[in-house]
Amino acid sequence: MSGPYTQPLVYFFGQGRADGTAAMKDVLGGKGAGLAEMTTIGIPVPPGFTIASSLCLSYLESRQFPKRLQVEVENALHRVEAATGKHFGDGQNPLLVSVRSGAAVSMPGMMETILNLGLNDVTVEGLARQSGNPRFAWDSYRRFVQMYGGVVFDLSKKPFEQMLEEHRQRCGVERDIDLPVEEMQAVVGRFKQHVRDETGGDFPSGPLDQLWGAIAAVFESWNTRRAIDYRKLHDIPDAMGTAVNVVAMVFGNLGEDSGTGVTFSRSPSTGERALYGEYLLNAQGEDVVSGSRTPQPIATLKDRLPASYQELERVARTLERHFRDVQDMEFTIERGTLYMLQTRRGQRSGQAAVRIACEMVDEGLISEEEAVARIPPQDLNQLLHPTIDPGSELDLLTTGLPASPGAACGTAVFDADRAEQLGRAGQAVILVRRETSPEDFHGMVMAKAVLTARGGMTSHAAVVARGMGKPCVAGAQELQVDERAARMSVDGRSVAEGEFITVDGSTGKVFAGQAALRTPELSGDFLRLMQWADRIRQLRVRVNADTPADAHRGRDFGAEGIGLCRTEHMFFDGERLTAMREMIVAQDTAGRQRALAKLLPMQRADFEAIFRAMEGFAVTIRLLDPPLHEFLPKERAEIESLAGELAMEPDALQAIVDRLQEVNPMLGLRGCRLGIVYPEITAMQVRAIFEAACTVAVRKGRVMPEVMIPLTASVVEFRRQALIVRQVAEEVFRERQITVPFLLGTMIELPRAALTADELAREAQFFSFGTNDLTQTTWGISRDDSAHFLPFYLEHGVIEADPFQVLDQAGVGRLIQMACELGRRTRPDLKLGICGEHGGDPTAVAFCDRLGMNYVSCSPFRVPIARLAAAQAALATRGTMDRTRATV
Repeated sequence: MSGPYTQPLVYFFGQGRADGTAAMKDVLGGKGAGLAEMTTIGIPVPPGFTIASSLCLSYLESRQFPKRLQVEVENALHRVEAATGKHFGDGQNPLLVSVRSGAAVSMPGMMETILNLGLNDVTVEGLARQSGNPRFAWDSYRRFVQMYGGVVFDLSKKPFEQMLEEHRQRCGVERDIDLPVEEMQAVVGRFKQHVRDETGGDFPSGPLDQLWGAIAAVFESWNTRRAIDYRKLHDIPDAMGTAVNVVAMVFGNLGEDSGTGVTFSRSPSTGERALYGEYLLNAQGEDVVSGSRTPQPIATLKDRLPASYQELERVARTLERHFRDVQDMEFTIERGTLYMLQTRRGQRSGQAAVRIACEMVDEGLISEEEAVARIPPQDLNQLLHPTIDPGSELDLLTTGLPASPGAACGTAVFDADRAEQLGRAGQAVILVRRETSPEDFHGMVMAKAVLTARGGMTSHAAVVARGMGKPCVAGAQELQVDERAARMSVDGRSVAEGEFITVDGSTGKVFAGQAALRTPELSGDFLRLMQWADRIRQLRVRVNADTPADAHRGRDFGAEGIGLCRTEHMFFDGERLTAMREMIVAQDTAGRQRALAKLLPMQRADFEAIFRAMEGFAVTIRLLDPPLHEFLPKERAEIESLAGELAMEPDALQAIVDRLQEVNPMLGLRGCRLGIVYPEITAMQVRAIFEAACTVAVRKGRVMPEVMIPLTASVVEFRRQALIVRQVAEEVFRERQITVPFLLGTMIELPRAALTADELAREAQFFSFGTNDLTQTTWGISRDDSAHFLPFYLEHGVIEADPFQVLDQAGVGRLIQMACELGRRTRPDLKLGICGEHGGDPTAVAFCDRLGMNYVSCSPFRVPIARLAAAQAALATRGTMDRTRATV
């Protein structure tokens, strides 16, 4: 195997030639690969070079650069000098550069950038003469010292901002660029003195010294808290590292014929086929994304600089056709000439992703299969979030920019740490800030929505919120946010922390109080995409549903049956709970049967409604699973009240409650063990199932019940419960004079069941993997208690992912695979499915597809996600596997 440095460390691009290509993201990072590809296809790009991402982790480990890097960097600098006609460190015609990060996977705003590098007391005078604009030159110098101080020396931004504000106030100007030259010079002097005071050393004046400090700082930024948090959220490997891009500066702050901006080739919020973005004239890129100035909509550039706008449209269409996807582009206009500084795949909302995919199919850019393959399944979550009910009484506070679609209600919170704290405690919060910065990322993760007073559609808040699928309203300029006092005000009205607000990221409106939210209806492009996915996928998708309402909702989302109906959820209410408690406290079989007789018609009615909702599809019903103590009260006052209802002595009821308590109830008297110890419980439930099935069948309904015995550890347990099921079914069929076909299977949620699946398959007609309990019993972790240590495990790298959220394929997955293979070896037509919450996780869906399962089952709102994930899994394995699936 070749060593890590046998390939070049530095890749040049410029003058229509590039050492790299778009296919080299792993080496050049996304930004570097985009710059190289744009250069090659003739897009106007300033010359520069990229330092390979492989150096990032080695530098972070050793804090040293390899010796040959210096030679390659200096050679590349000479090529940039030749391409620009400028010279690095020259007092007459200075070359200035930007130094920017760029990982293979886009991490917007998470790492560092330095602009105007190469300025010092000598070169600033050369820049002033070269541009004929001393104010611009000293403003660029001021920006450089401020950015370098923050990024390289890790100094707080606030002192720099406070000093700048003092000079603006003294001169009576609002914009930094409007400060007189002598004030700019004074600002630079104060900034450099501040660096000296804080670091004990002079601000570096040598351009090469500046460059190496900046390169090191960009590599260091890979391990900032916000970058680490972002990678965790988006499952980006820590071992990827970032490249460093050094690019010749072009200036958008030379005057009103210059500017800078960010634009998408289509709207990332709605998918509309038109430029979508913002710009500022007489500005640099940091002004647009930082929120310090409110940028202008890109459409107005057509009137301000029409030739530049026309060229930008041409470039956007060219890049979109070349990459066959929506592009997120950064640009600078220097005295009327357009330069592209970045292009990358545009992040977009779920709504936009679906529309764009469908329209690109219509335009002939991509195929239906590509449309299905390129949409991250989890993005569909954004289409399924609530919107504000049109009938709601709304109290409008203010209106900002609709930066990320969807609606959310929560209490206002003005600090990211506070948002994280309350969010982890289960409280719905809206993070309100003047403007967000990458340091707020952890609070944004836990908030239901984000609201900012400053910034635009491509500000940090907007980009990050869209990426996470959270509603965001940005640039609500009427809003006065006092973060210290934890309060905001608008038009004399005030909202303090803890008070409810509603944010509508689709319209940009912010309301006081809690508005009623409405579940979205799916149609149009979404249904079209789902039809393509359904034609491609082999894996069926069912819904976990315990009520007729859940069943209808699941079917509306495209579910093809019920994979898990938890019968215990039918007992936690009113008369049912009372009857259930009567059964539990009964002293003999006859007493239990009397109580169960009250429950029978209730269960029968539930099953009948569910069968009707899922008519024509299979319904898997799990018999009673939880331990009995869960149905009884715990507090003495509640026990005394229940004792009165049941005509019992409180102490007698207390004794039953105490007797039913278990040290580890999840491994105690529950599941099939309950049915074996109390067979009358199983008999009642099975009778309710088949009486309901017969009622529906008599009325010409197509009903397909599947009875599932839970927590089976041995074939003997299964046989005992199966005998009751078959006996009661035959009794009902004789009584009703009709036979309903059914399947009898088990839930695989214990390691022993997986290890002896060949024995179970002799009796069971289907296996459904209960991954929640299988994960608990495989890991030896109680899900209820894991919060005490799992966060620590995740933070310190003991485990890569929470096994209750992401299926552990190496451990739990191996047991599942073993059970599938053993089971089908015994019974080739064994039906296989998964019904834990993992059933809606795209990685678990792909795993199930590889194993040749028949279906996955998940909660209603995850059904579309599973359908799309199943189609993507089929595309990934198409032509590589020859599988035989049992008929669903």
